[in-house]
Amino acid sequence: MKAAFLQCPTGVSGNMFLGALADAGLEWDQFVNLLTANLPLTGYWLKKEPVVKNGITATLVTVEIKEDGQHRHLSDIEQLISSSNLPTAVKEKSIKVFRRLARAEAAVHNCSPEQVHFHEVGAVDAIIDIVGSVLGLHLLEIEQLYASPLPLGTGFINCDHGTLPVPAPATLKLLEGYPIAPDPPDCNGELTTPTGAALVTTLAECKQIPMKIIATGFGAGNRNLPVPNAVRLLVGEVTDDTSATLEAISIIETNIDDMNPEFYDYLMKLLFANGALDVFFTPVHMKNNRPGILLTVVAKPEGKDALMAILRQETTSLGFRYREEQRLALARDTITVTTGYGSVKVKVATSHDKILNVAPEYKDCAQLAEKHKIPIKVLYDEAKREAYSKLQNTGALSNTFKKWP
Repeated sequence: MKAAFLQCPTGVSGNMFLGALADAGLEWDQFVNLLTANLPLTGYWLKKEPVVKNGITATLVTVEIKEDGQHRHLSDIEQLISSSNLPTAVKEKSIKVFRRLARAEAAVHNCSPEQVHFHEVGAVDAIIDIVGSVLGLHLLEIEQLYASPLPLGTGFINCDHGTLPVPAPATLKLLEGYPIAPDPPDCNGELTTPTGAALVTTLAECKQIPMKIIATGFGAGNRNLPVPNAVRLLVGEVTDDTSATLEAISIIETNIDDMNPEFYDYLMKLLFANGALDVFFTPVHMKNNRPGILLTVVAKPEGKDALMAILRQETTSLGFRYREEQRLALARDTITVTTGYGSVKVKVATSHDKILNVAPEYKDCAQLAEKHKIPIKVLYDEAKREAYSKLQNTGALSNTFKKWP
């Protein structure tokens, strides 16, 4: 599968998105001809030029327009796109972006999406930015788009509604539920525009996956900032197998040398109950050669603060370290097998359509071993044998689990 990852260190706008596609290998003449010949919109022309942003060459795309002055409603834009001769997938995705944008504007202005007057975002340049970006993804045959968290910016902007704080209210509404990033240093002003936010939150998923990079593109923004003002598009090949996912995690650590060791069991259970992905204790020797414990908690980034609150309350530590990392997680599924002593859940991990690991659930095995007064290893081995048999013979899982290493 061909996929792309959009890195947005200084935010994103519609023309930055389109510029990145052009820089990543989009055949420009073919793209312009298809767009102008098939979309019933006139009074504009597209300009593409190389620019240098803080020593980095990027592509700047500009939509040059005559005075448009037309305020369009959502139905007008939908009709414009629907009546075009563009590919069906391009029309559907473009309309989806505009509908999301209309819902955000409607929520801000307390009206229905159908009543929204598209001013800046409904002008010719925004229509070209949105439809052009969707068409560019289509022409590059990018099947799945991923993107980074988005910085917002600070300050104020002038628009048809007057002077508004940055980020624009519609941008904030569009980014509800989407991760945001810290602003780059000394970069004031609007970084993520409503059009850029609508494109990313509609078309992309905020995560990074392993892929083999085959092309890169830099899409320049109009402003000059202390850091390179450009989005970076990484185009690559990934397998259709979704067995390995690269995901963000938070690591929380603290060193403890003065806590009653009887409390550790209670603390571990409490952390797991509140969302910790893993908790472990490592013996260490601290200053004055005093024995202590390195406590490590692995968590989802959004659960980090709650877990740190528990550590502050339940431990004697005076401070904590935390950092963001990435982990590569194999696909996993759980099946239930029947042994001669009862049912046991079994975890199955795969990679590239091959089963890599089959692991009976310890708690199920322990309970049955205690109940029937048999060695746990006997029950564990029987559960594993039944799991392999079930996977191989009954097709209990999807076809991707049927190949063996």
